[in-house]
Amino acid sequence: MHAQGFDHPPLDIDWHTQVHRHSLGWVCARRGEELVGFVNVAWDGGVHAFVLDTVVAEGARRTGVGTRLVAAAVEGARAAGCEWLHVDFDDHLRAFYFDGCGFTPTDAGLIAL
Repeated sequence: MHAQGFDHPPLDIDWHTQVHRHSLGWVCARRGEELVGFVNVAWDGGVHAFVLDTVVAEGARRTGVGTRLVAAAVEGARAAGCEWLHVDFDDHLRAFYFDGCGFTPTDAGLIAL
């Protein structure tokens, strides 16, 4: 699903190790046994958490799955003692994150590596 959502070939990644090493966890949405969405909540080990890789399967988009995933990520980060939840995204997702999920615009910087 990650490859489909981000339009790249499937990656040979040990997701289990990645989650345990770098994440507060993954929030997942299922329809029966089928995975239809997920979001990774990474963190710095302190008060900052980060929404990464929000993906909803094509057939489940525009049904509220994504906003519910992010809402669960917010609650999970809050319960873990985080004070801030950050997200960065492509411009076409502004309405989703600002209007749908409640994020506010901030100044930020980025260096492409």
